[in-house]
Amino acid sequence: MEKLPINHEKDWFLISSQEMKAICETDTQIVWGAFSGIDKNAELKTDRIEFPYADGNEEIWKNGNLQVENSKVEIIAWDSSYTIVKFTEKEMSDKFKEYFEEAIELEKYKWKK
Repeated sequence: MEKLPINHEKDWFLISSQEMKAICETDTQIVWGAFSGIDKNAELKTDRIEFPYADGNEEIWKNGNLQVENSKVEIIAWDSSYTIVKFTEKEMSDKFKEYFEEAIELEKYKWKK
């Protein structure tokens, strides 16, 4: 098996779209993690990136609140029980909800807890 482009020595790291594709084409399951998708032409200021986290972070339950500046999409997964997917563009969000009928609006779900 080819080595996955995951750096277990760091709290966060950057991967290219090709490296993300390699991960997606494997039988890998991410149980804990936050992924931020950033347009390849956007300026990324890595000095402003803090460790993205989910556990104990009430801010992730707010629509439009992404952890990395310039993100277009954010996927947060922890302990196989929850996955949050956020988009900055309404069209992307609408397509996601159309494809995944079981998707629930983030702020509506929070109140069900």
